Amino acid sequence: MIAYLTRRLIQAALILLGVSLITFALLYLLPADPVRQIAGRSATPQTVESIRQQLGLDQPFAVQYWRYLTNLVSGDLGRSYIQRSEVSELIVARLPASLLLMVGAIVCELVIGLSMGLIAAVKRGSATDQALMVGSFIGVSAPQFVVGLLLLYVFAVKLGWFPIGGYGTFSHMVLPSLTLGILGAGWYSRMMRSSMIDVLRQDYIRTARAKGLAQRAVLFGHALPNAILPVIAMIGIDIGMFMGGIVVVESVFGWPGIGQLAWQAIQRVDIPIIMGVTLVSACAIVLGNLLADIVAPFIDPRIKLR
Repeated sequence: MIAYLTRRLIQAALILLGVSLITFALLYLLPADPVRQIAGRSATPQTVESIRQQLGLDQPFAVQYWRYLTNLVSGDLGRSYIQRSEVSELIVARLPASLLLMVGAIVCELVIGLSMGLIAAVKRGSATDQALMVGSFIGVSAPQFVVGLLLLYVFAVKLGWFPIGGYGTFSHMVLPSLTLGILGAGWYSRMMRSSMIDVLRQDYIRTARAKGLAQRAVLFGHALPNAILPVIAMIGIDIGMFMGGIVVVESVFGWPGIGQLAWQAIQRVDIPIIMGVTLVSACAIVLGNLLADIVAPFIDPRIKLR
């Protein structure tokens, strides 16, 4: 276990180093000039050049990246060009809202996905099974901004059941959590269906039925606890999908998390914030995958660490 963790941590460090290098290089090659955003349209060339020198943006790429990397090792993510605040403070202030949204999305995808998969497995081959699998395919394929806007239009604008946007109450969290959870629900429903069908073919299920147990007792007492094991082990991987969609969802619903912070930084070419959010997201994805790999053998003994 110790050797495995050491190897995975080294791999994680290399992945984060690669993410920082690629992201920094892409931002360096952007045609947009962050100095112009800071100085304003009416700034003179002398003012623009002075700001560029103060920020060190007149240095070669290798010098800029090395300076950023050395500061990063000491825990310094830099200062925002526009907001004039430490990037770490901005991210820490926005992170709780994003974590809350992530928890809500996980609950939504598990409730919807596992329910759909269970019903589809029990009704295998029927019209209900086919309809649920088509629905899961649509959920996986639909762009999140389309799903978010559709939910807003139906449940907020037309029906008025939920607020259009904002943050602070449970009702504010429902639609954005549902938007994020629909994608995962599609994957979980298909995975749950396959796992449940495999479990229902096992000998101990036939034995339970032969003893005269009710269908509900067989499903929830014997089949579900075994079918759900590989599904639970995959929850950590969801962090990657959430981090990919959280920028869009938070922007659509006005949710004050790191996704909205990143979107605002992209519009203003605020490079330190873009780098900081990207690295925090990459850390979350790496840790989520590592946690899933570590927990999986304890949940499902058939999975071994190598």
